[in-house]
Amino acid sequence: MSQSSTGCWNFNSQRIIDMSDALINGLAGAGGGIIAQLITYPLQTVNTRQQTERDLKKEKRKLGTIEQMCQVVKQEGWERLYGGLTPSLVGTTASQGVYYYFYQIFRNKAEIKALERQKKGIGDGSVGMLSSLIVAALSGCVNVLLTNPIWVVVTRMQTHTNILKKDHSNRLATPALEETVLSAIEPVSFSTGHAIQEVYDEAGFWGFWKGVFPTLIMVSNPAMQFMLYETMLKKLKKQRSLSNPGNNGVTALEIFLLGALAKLGATVVTYPLNVVKARLQAKQVATGDRRHQYKGTIDAILKMIRYEGFYGFYKGMSTKIVQSVLAAAVLFMIKEELVKGARLLLVKDGIHTVKSKLP
Repeated sequence: MSQSSTGCWNFNSQRIIDMSDALINGLAGAGGGIIAQLITYPLQTVNTRQQTERDLKKEKRKLGTIEQMCQVVKQEGWERLYGGLTPSLVGTTASQGVYYYFYQIFRNKAEIKALERQKKGIGDGSVGMLSSLIVAALSGCVNVLLTNPIWVVVTRMQTHTNILKKDHSNRLATPALEETVLSAIEPVSFSTGHAIQEVYDEAGFWGFWKGVFPTLIMVSNPAMQFMLYETMLKKLKKQRSLSNPGNNGVTALEIFLLGALAKLGATVVTYPLNVVKARLQAKQVATGDRRHQYKGTIDAILKMIRYEGFYGFYKGMSTKIVQSVLAAAVLFMIKEELVKGARLLLVKDGIHTVKSKLP
C-alpha cells in the first residue's frame, strides 16, 4: 500500500470515527434526556404554571411546589401533572439528539483547529473555554430553531387547566347535590392535536415559533452549563492524573455532581428569560385585561417590570432549580455511561473484526 493511499485511508477512517462519535453522543444524549424527563416532569409542569401565573394584585396565597402538585392532583387528577408528556418526550429526544450531535461535530472541528494552532506553537492543543462556549452556543441555536414548535405545544398542554363547570340549571339544588353534579362532570381532555390547533388558530404558522427570540438568547444556559461542566471535568481529570499517574477516570457519582453544579450556575443566570419565554408560549387571552397580553419579547419584559416588578422574572425559581439540577445531573450521568458502553462495544467489535481478518 502506497503512502498516499495509507494517508487517504487514515483520513477516511478518522472521519468515520468522528461521525460515529457524534452519533453515539447524540443517541446517548437523547436516551439520558428521556429518563431525566420522566423523573422530573411533574416538577416541570408545576414550574411552567408558576411562571405563567399572572396574579397582578397578588391576592392569591403563594403555594409551595409540593402544595401546588397536591392541588393539581386533587382538582384535575394525576394525569395533569404529566400533561404534554408525549410531545415533551418527542421534544426531549429531538432536542438532546440534535444538540449533542451538532455539539460533537462542532467540538471535533474545534479540536482539529486547536491541534493545528499547537503545531504553529500556539496553545497546548486543547479546546479553550471560549471555544467551548462558542461550540455549545452554535449547537444550541441549531437546536432551538429546529425544535421550538414542539416546546410551544408542550407549554400549552402544561398550562392548560381542566376547570370543572358547575351546572346552575337547578338553582334550588342543595350544596351536597351541587357537589355531586360537579364531580360527575368529566373535563374534556386536551390532547396534542387540540394544542396544535389552538396555537395555529391564535397566531397561524409562525405561532409555533413564539418565544424563539428569548430562547435563542437562552442558548447561553446550556453554553454556560457545558463550559462549566467541561472546565470542572478537565480540572478533576488533571488533578486525578497528577495524584495517581495513568488513572484519570471519573465515576458516575462525580459526573452526577459536576452536572448538577454546572446546571445550577447556568440556571440562576438565565432564569428570567425562561419566564418570558413561557409567558409568550402560553395561551394569550384575546379579550380582557391587556396587562395579560404580550405582543412580543420586549412588550412582555416591559409589562412584567411595570405590573409585577422584578419578582415576576423569578417566579417558580426554586422549583426550576430543583427540576433543572436533578434533570441535568441524571442526564449527564446516564449519557456518560451510555457513551462509555457504546465505545466499549465498538472497540470490542473492531478487535473482533481485525482478528477475523488475520490469517
